[in-house]
Amino acid sequence: MVLESLQDSKVEDLTSIDITGKTTIGDHMVVGSGRSHRHVGAIADRLLDDLKKAGARNIRVEGLKSCDWVLVDAGDVIVHVFRPEVRAFYNIEKMWQADRPASPVAV
Repeated sequence: MVLESLQDSKVEDLTSIDITGKTTIGDHMVVGSGRSHRHVGAIADRLLDDLKKAGARNIRVEGLKSCDWVLVDAGDVIVHVFRPEVRAFYNIEKMWQADRPASPVAV
């Protein structure tokens, strides 16, 4: 459901990373880019609505004020939506996929 929502919002460079066993914060991390502050905010808003409609509870969100990097913690799935230059600066995929390749999401 998370990937479908992000794809419907036209997220760019969508990547899913299996973090099972690497941390207790979740099992999957999804990273994607929006084209602008407005696009990043719209992606996050749509994802939050879709998660709530699917019955998700206790969703935590950070970064909606600036929309450079929005983190949505949906329990077992952590979603990061960046503006492209912010994503390149932090390069969190490299940190989390050190021993496992990330899976590009087929569109």
